[in-house]
Amino acid sequence: MVGKAIAFRLNELGHHVLLGTRSVQETLEKPLKAGQESMASWLATATGIQLATFENAAAEAEIVFNCTSGQASLAALQAAGTKNLAGKVIVDIANPLDFSKGMPPTLNPVNDDSLGEQIQRAFPESRVVKTLNTMTATVMVNPTLLRGPHTVFLSGNDTSAKEKVKELLSQFGWKAENTLDLGDITTARGTEMFLPLWIRMWGALGTAQMNIHIQR
Repeated sequence: MVGKAIAFRLNELGHHVLLGTRSVQETLEKPLKAGQESMASWLATATGIQLATFENAAAEAEIVFNCTSGQASLAALQAAGTKNLAGKVIVDIANPLDFSKGMPPTLNPVNDDSLGEQIQRAFPESRVVKTLNTMTATVMVNPTLLRGPHTVFLSGNDTSAKEKVKELLSQFGWKAENTLDLGDITTARGTEMFLPLWIRMWGALGTAQMNIHIQR
C-alpha cells in the first residue's frame, strides 16, 4: 500500500518511477491482496510506472524509497545490491513491526536500535533518511487530506540527503514549518517507537486518517 501510494504520487509529479520486486513475472500475476486486482491491472492505470527487479530498480534510481515490510527491509535492500545503493539517498519509510505473536505487533529492534540505523550500518556508503513512517500512506503523499497543520519528521546523518528529501516532501505538499528534523539517524528510534501508540490511536478513532501536530 505504501509503495503504491509513493510510486503513484512521484509519477504524478513527473518523476520516473521503478517499483522493485523479487520476481517481475510473479508480481505481475498475483493479486495485490486477496480478492483485489493484479499488479498488472494496477500498473495499466498508472501509466509511466514500471516494474523491475530490486537490483535493476536500484541501479537506475537516483533516490531509493524503502517501502517494504520492516522485517524484510534488509533482505530487500541486500537484493538491490550494495554497489547499486552506494552514494544514494535511501528514504526509509518502513517500521520494524513484528507480527509473530499476532496483533498488536511489537517492535524489533527497539529502544537501543532502530531499523533506520540497521539500514545505515548495513549500507555505510548510502545516505539513509527516515521519514513518513508515522502516518498512513494516503497522508504521506497528500497532507492536505487532514485539516489544519500536522507534522512530518526526518532523521539522518547526512544534511544534504535530508535537504533532498525535504524537497520531495515539499512536492508532496508538506510545508517547511511542519517538517521537523530530529537529528541523526539514531533519532529514528523515536519515530519507530511511536508506532505502538499510532496503532492504538487507530483502534480508538476507527480511522487511519490522522496525524500528530507539534505545537510550540
